[in-house]
Amino acid sequence: MNGKDVIIVTGADLAPEAVALLGDYELVFAGKKPQAAELAALARQHNPVGIIVRYGSVTAEVMDAAPALKVISKHGSGIDVIDQKAAAERGIAVRAAVGANAAAVAEHAWALILACAKSVPQLNARMRAGHWDKSVHKTIELNGRTLGIVGLGEIGRRVAVTGVAMGMRVIAFDPYAKTVPAGVTLVSELKQLYQAADVVSLHCPLTEENRGMLNRETLSWFKDGAILVNTARGGLIDEPALAEALDGKLYAAGLDSFAIEPMVVPHPFQQLPNVILSPHIGGVSDAAYVNMGVGAANNVLAVLQGSAAAV
Repeated sequence: MNGKDVIIVTGADLAPEAVALLGDYELVFAGKKPQAAELAALARQHNPVGIIVRYGSVTAEVMDAAPALKVISKHGSGIDVIDQKAAAERGIAVRAAVGANAAAVAEHAWALILACAKSVPQLNARMRAGHWDKSVHKTIELNGRTLGIVGLGEIGRRVAVTGVAMGMRVIAFDPYAKTVPAGVTLVSELKQLYQAADVVSLHCPLTEENRGMLNRETLSWFKDGAILVNTARGGLIDEPALAEALDGKLYAAGLDSFAIEPMVVPHPFQQLPNVILSPHIGGVSDAAYVNMGVGAANNVLAVLQGSAAAV
């Protein structure tokens, strides 16, 4: 032992810029797919003062295994993988690297929107199989169509502004939004958004209140032929209901997050030709990797140095 306080990283690596910031601490890496029991064992072994969460969940069991734990810092913005109630009860700070991957996720949302509207993966596959579908295929033109944004945080705002630039009518639902970008109209009800939008893009956090918010009833409110994109959290969607809606109701869906991750295989989505899948990769760009690591590290330092200053 080198006498340094320990910070556990629930992943196999961290950006060098973040590692440099944490030079006064010993970093212990939990590996690519850490399970809660494994994290609890590591916590018992090292009694960390901080945990940086890349993959997996941090449960009450993990917290109880680390009496010295002062801060749990998310490598990104989605803190639903941390038991926030348990952390609050134990006086452990929970922090998120808000906005660190906003540009990356917004770009990926647009990659999925365009891939759905222009059938990019399908046409690529057809070309590779020797087909030339120019006379039989029409793509969807987004100019003049309505984009519905659910959640106007940093990611949603970026997606919305791009929609305006693409010539779309952009509407958004976010009861907490204090301002909206130019060219974006707030609506007061989700049903109103679903009924009006040709493309719906989800950018809200997952809470117990909105879990399964897209289900058989709410999907029935969508326009026939609409596109749905989810780069937020898989738990927002009732997946069997979406699979049904993709069989005739919706034109396509682009999904980057799933109810269970990694996605359970086999999965009904694998058999649907009009759904485009990616492995929760939206926030994992070259720049976001650094931004999230540095943001998570700075959040850890702010809490630990604040604690040290208070002693």
